[in-house]
Amino acid sequence: MGKRYFCDYCDRSFQDNLHNRKKHLNGVQHLRAKRVWYDLFRDAAAILQEEQTKKPCRKFLQTGQCDFGSNCRFSHMTEQDLEKLSAQVQGERRSKELQQEGADVPPGAIEDWLEKRAKRLSTAQSNSALPEKPAPFQYPPGWPPVQDLPPSLQAPPPGGWPVPPNLQWG
Repeated sequence: MGKRYFCDYCDRSFQDNLHNRKKHLNGVQHLRAKRVWYDLFRDAAAILQEEQTKKPCRKFLQTGQCDFGSNCRFSHMTEQDLEKLSAQVQGERRSKELQQEGADVPPGAIEDWLEKRAKRLSTAQSNSALPEKPAPFQYPPGWPPVQDLPPSLQAPPPGGWPVPPNLQWG
């Protein structure tokens, strides 16, 4: 059967050779699927700018569906969607500006955290005046259950394993 090439964008596989791969990678279906994939990661400002330049899709407004889907050259966003998107873009811009000014943390947040930390540390120190040594690890009584282990895993007896008479040196 030979090697097969799987295209993640198109979710299909085909026999892998130079001709088939080149034909697939330059095909309209692959290019559209690839564009749809990368469109998922565009920032809100780019989407808003693109959607504002498009005219509304009549078919989508009438029926709620469009045969072209994400490949349609008209906008499928309502006025409310555009307003939400513009609010999101404004929020992102404000947060970027605050980060550039160095005020990314709301005032008072650091002081509150330091105060809580100091209280926690003081209560921990008052509860244990002397640092305790960690107890050495000990197995619980009767553990490990030696009788359950196979003979090859059991520890040898104090005098060593008895040697059978047929293996003793003469």
